[in-house]
Amino acid sequence: MAQAFGAQLSALRGRRRTRWRDLSPMRKREARFGLLFITPWIIGVLLFALFPFIASFVLSFTKYNIVAPPRWVGLEHYVHIFTDDPLFLKSLRNTAVYVGGSVVIRIVLGFALALLLNTKVRFLGLWRTLFYLPSVVPIVALSVIWLYVLNARAGLLNSLLYAIGLPRIRWFADPDYAMIAFLIMSTTWVGVTMVIFLAGLQGIPEEYYDAAKIDGANIFQRLRRVTIPLMTPTIYLNVLINIIGAFQVFTQIFIMTGGAPRDATRTYVLHLFDHAFQYLPPQMGYSSALAWILFIIIFIFTAAIVATSQRWVFYQGGEES
Repeated sequence: MAQAFGAQLSALRGRRRTRWRDLSPMRKREARFGLLFITPWIIGVLLFALFPFIASFVLSFTKYNIVAPPRWVGLEHYVHIFTDDPLFLKSLRNTAVYVGGSVVIRIVLGFALALLLNTKVRFLGLWRTLFYLPSVVPIVALSVIWLYVLNARAGLLNSLLYAIGLPRIRWFADPDYAMIAFLIMSTTWVGVTMVIFLAGLQGIPEEYYDAAKIDGANIFQRLRRVTIPLMTPTIYLNVLINIIGAFQVFTQIFIMTGGAPRDATRTYVLHLFDHAFQYLPPQMGYSSALAWILFIIIFIFTAAIVATSQRWVFYQGGEES
């Protein structure tokens, strides 16, 4: 068997070596045009992804302020981050709060909306569009809209609270409520999560529900025994996407509060940005070290989710992931 496998492998390698020679002139021409068309993309990846990735790693071990040449300092930045940076842990804690809150909100709310919009209701296409539409609005425009909605005096949310007899809340002036305001704002992007869940729900065969009905399962039992187990691959995907995105939250906080009040909304990426572009002189080396720490944190979270997914992600064929 081993000899047969070796022979097949050798034959396959031989075919791969002679594949280009065996192509007709027209196929070779098509291949050259294909390579020509993807060349700009390859160059873009090298220039704007791979090169900055490597450069930031090297710069994280240097003191670099754009004006002067980089000066090697070894692990100095990393030591300073973990021992002498008072905002490192605070920004990390704020980011953790946002990640935990926003991911739970988007997963739960997105799944609930997908369940509702997977039923036969009137104007179904309109409802799906309305829930998804905010996700495609530019984040700068959304930030301006939410500044109005959460305005302490005349905001729509405070007007609603006042109408039902509750006190107005100074959303962006009170450190206890500032991050809650951004968690409320995170519902804006629930449409993306909803669409992914909706695609997963529509991929579940109706036969499973019919069999559950024959067994006497009610709607909640079907949800628990059929829908949720078969949706675990989609839940897994949404959790990964939302965690990675939430760790990088920046734009809306930069526009709306800049980390205020009293650094209550200072997230990790905002802290990184300030060192790179707000401080004089710019601390590019230090911000690169912060960026690599964030990369490691996201990588650890992602690896942990992937590793534990074997215990709770199930597929329709009955095999675990």
